[in-house]
Amino acid sequence: MIPFKGKMFVFSAPSGSGKTTIVHHLLSVGHLNLDFSISATSRPARGKEIHEKDYYFMPLSAFEKHIKDDNFVEYEEVYKGAMYGTLKSEVDRIWKEGKHVVFDIDVIGGLKIKRQFPEDTLAVFVKPPSLKIMEQRLRDRKTDTEEKILERLAKAENEINYAKDFDFILINDDLSTAKKDAELLVENFQNKSDN
Repeated sequence: MIPFKGKMFVFSAPSGSGKTTIVHHLLSVGHLNLDFSISATSRPARGKEIHEKDYYFMPLSAFEKHIKDDNFVEYEEVYKGAMYGTLKSEVDRIWKEGKHVVFDIDVIGGLKIKRQFPEDTLAVFVKPPSLKIMEQRLRDRKTDTEEKILERLAKAENEINYAKDFDFILINDDLSTAKKDAELLVENFQNKSDN
């Protein structure tokens, strides 16, 4: 029997666009048969984040050893001093369970996955209705310092330039509509690929 080789669903966006909320929704839709790819990071846990659930937290030295050993599908220094990456073992784990992989990942990392697996990946850019609304969402979260919010906003302006490189741009103007649209995108890609 041929081992299951699932599809990959990349959701990328600037911070505060709602991509994490959309990904959590997709994971709750049973018939989509998705599992979440847990990223590795060299940054410390924030708030209530849990190791091996939210991220694989590791010291920078361990992260660099994984790079040297070619254990990543993709990796990137997303913010100064904070490395993020997708371990090959994580994708293998999900496929061994007979599920499709869903990523909540930065823009550059998402495009790297799409380039490596062009036929098997649907890359979706979640776009906020405006940078002003995105800024308000970041402030409402109350998880970042003023300096961090300004850093995220500056990064967002750059990230939006990459939207055109994704398969689909999903504008998150109304969350319930965005969730339904995301479901349809995943279903259609799964059906198209199964034929």
